[in-house]
Amino acid sequence: MFVSQQLRKQSIAEYVLYMWQVEDIIRAYGCNLAKLRREYLSRFDYSAEDMEELTDWYANLIRMLTQEGCREQGHLQINKIVVDDLNDLHVRLIDSPKFPFYRAEYYKVLPFIVELRRKGGNNNMSEVETCLNALYGVMMLRLQKRDISPDTQHAVSEITTLIGMLSDYYLKDKKEGLEFD
Repeated sequence: MFVSQQLRKQSIAEYVLYMWQVEDIIRAYGCNLAKLRREYLSRFDYSAEDMEELTDWYANLIRMLTQEGCREQGHLQINKIVVDDLNDLHVRLIDSPKFPFYRAEYYKVLPFIVELRRKGGNNNMSEVETCLNALYGVMMLRLQKRDISPDTQHAVSEITTLIGMLSDYYLKDKKEGLEFD
């Protein structure tokens, strides 16, 4: 919760990836708050008040996962909305002549998006979600200490640049507003 609050202010893309990881952590503990508290949350060195707040946050996420039918897989609606917002901004940035550097980076990444969609068989997924899924997948591979091919590393590097730019524009749009025309 404390990490998510900070990430949401600093990098919306990192926030989404973090929240996806939180969803998976909750699933790893069977959406069981007592088990999660005992085996995971107890590792953190928080004050009693902060631990109670963190536990409540996880309890709310577990409740939402259950209510939204995401106990086994999928993402919470609160996270889907952020990804949709990012994708909407992505489309506006590409369509606007005021953001040529973003558009240029997008066209560098587009072949990787096409390839990821071909391999994943999900053409209905937005381009931004496809990129975030790739970044999350590589993050999981790294956590498992598995090898990542040079081609995948190159693709992830380009995707990271695009998503980083998008995340920066998202925060700027929220703070100051972007002009697209």
